[in-house]
Amino acid sequence: MTGGLETVLAGLRGDAKRNEPMARHSSLKVGGPVDLYLEPADLIDLQNALAVLHKEKIPYFAVGGGYNLLVRDGGFRGCAVSLKRLDEVTPLPGLRLEVGAGVINGRLCKVAAEHSLTGVEFLVGIPGSFGGALTMNAGAHGGETLKRVESLVTVRGGKVLSRVRDDLDFGYRYLTLQPGEVVVGATLQLEQGERSSIEKTMADFLAHRGGAQMVGFPNAGSFFKNPPGQQAWQLIDLAGLRGCQVGGAQVSEVHTNFLVNRGGASAGDFLKLAALIKEKVLAQSGIELQEEVRIVGED
Repeated sequence: MTGGLETVLAGLRGDAKRNEPMARHSSLKVGGPVDLYLEPADLIDLQNALAVLHKEKIPYFAVGGGYNLLVRDGGFRGCAVSLKRLDEVTPLPGLRLEVGAGVINGRLCKVAAEHSLTGVEFLVGIPGSFGGALTMNAGAHGGETLKRVESLVTVRGGKVLSRVRDDLDFGYRYLTLQPGEVVVGATLQLEQGERSSIEKTMADFLAHRGGAQMVGFPNAGSFFKNPPGQQAWQLIDLAGLRGCQVGGAQVSEVHTNFLVNRGGASAGDFLKLAALIKEKVLAQSGIELQEEVRIVGED
């Protein structure tokens, strides 16, 4: 694999770091080293890097804002590919926006409001990048990211692919992708609105999130998916796990579907705490929780 990594570096115009601790790129502040951390300069640079990785059969995964991600303590043998520089938002005719995967959700909402476009206000309080929101079909307040997508752009094996929404397989907190396929952006179809009304709605959403989800410690957002007709935080609360702690990882005392790093936590602490939560909730409610966070790497 070493020779393949050198080939990737030889053609890269962006930045790269060897043996980079993923704790530096995760909102949980945990995670072992990745062999090579890449930050391609633009879409073409990304295409070229992914083409080499595909050809050399080097494992890789994409990184956005670092939320919804848990890298195990042993790290990852291969590459982490940052989409940070795919950060353009371009207004298009017909009440549309072309948005790169590296755009922070809050910035997307601000640009939409500035152009009096409504339909993505629900994203304003969801941390992280738009690529992550697309990949997991993030949602809140009755809205879902992929329901606003006109077309989705991905890269697989160095080739750019574009699909319209009706050709996508998606649902609650999932989007089906092919192995190695990386979401790089989308065109959104929005609606005409009034800027003042849009901004008020966003302010209300932020106030709600601030009251319920300001947990005060590093976290990955919601750790578990909501089962059909249920709220994960309520199930965790019913199991008596509010404030439960394993090492430096704790079930937040503010919002029980947030697992927080109280200081010095390891990825193993979070994994053990998550396993305990799933065991206790299953015993209490008969429901098996599923992680919303993406877990990669080796122990």
